[in-house]
Amino acid sequence: MRYYYRHTTPATPMPDARKDSPEFLKAYAEAAAGKPAKVRGRIQHRTGTIGAGIRAFIASDSYLSRAASTRARWRSFAEEFEAFFATAMLSDLRPKHIRMYLSKFDPHPANNRLKLWRAMGRWWVDSGLLDVDPARDVRPRAAPKSDGFTPWTQADVDAFRAHWPIGTMQRLALEIIALTGAAIGDAVILGPGNLRDGWLTYRRAKSGTICTVPLFVKPAPTYYPDADHLRACIEAAPKHMTWLSTARGAARSGKAAGQWFATGAKAAGIEGKSAHGVRKYLAAYMAERGASEDQRMAILGHDTTAQTRAYSKTADAMRIITGTKVDNSAEQVVKTSCK
Repeated sequence: MRYYYRHTTPATPMPDARKDSPEFLKAYAEAAAGKPAKVRGRIQHRTGTIGAGIRAFIASDSYLSRAASTRARWRSFAEEFEAFFATAMLSDLRPKHIRMYLSKFDPHPANNRLKLWRAMGRWWVDSGLLDVDPARDVRPRAAPKSDGFTPWTQADVDAFRAHWPIGTMQRLALEIIALTGAAIGDAVILGPGNLRDGWLTYRRAKSGTICTVPLFVKPAPTYYPDADHLRACIEAAPKHMTWLSTARGAARSGKAAGQWFATGAKAAGIEGKSAHGVRKYLAAYMAERGASEDQRMAILGHDTTAQTRAYSKTADAMRIITGTKVDNSAEQVVKTSCK
């Protein structure tokens, strides 16, 4: 015999327990109070609630087509929203409710959460769950301007190399990022399978852009760093499918690797700088040595020249101040490109 609480839409299934048991009575009381019930340990939201709307979005192509890093971040926010709004009706959701909720956070965290609210709002309207997008008129909060991740300097790289010798995974991680410009989430999946005739290619998880890196090409472009450090680190490392493997030979988690690398940098005396700053270090290095925007875009996987210019802003300023000018004419490009 299976029992349902019929005064909800749809009816709420009761647990497989005696009607006079504490488990059954608790589920019955929560259903009568409008709280979501649990079936096999998973919360089941009533149809028409915000919780049900969030679950529907998480199962949609609009969510599943996002980059893995975006899905992970949004999943965390979605669970947070569920806990706060679960039993409220989706049709009652207004911009003021979203503003009030976001007011608990500082500007940057609030704006990151607003991105998910807007994505859900558009999808709810497109799917016919709502007639009006409740997040459409919620404006982002003003936030202090920032250049983002602080670029590493040559002194930072030298200090890291002095602290972490060849043979350590931390040193291998530095050399991989400094030579490929890969984000830490991409660096952990790189390995011998990405190499062919000295060229390393991979697809960025964040944007889907293909990156092409002259990692071990001979002769290397004149603007590209020497790869001897990386080659020595790879030779000293265990041989697995990925270079940055764990002690058991498995690929590292991209999410955990960022904190792991930051801890290694701190141990080397480099405070407040992350793996992404090494990516900017490579961008500045190539710009200082005359790499064109197209060359930097191909290696770093940027979608626009604006991104490339932002990453090499310091190097460009130095050339302006010192009065030097790099020849990026067709003749020079041919001379520095590799066959």
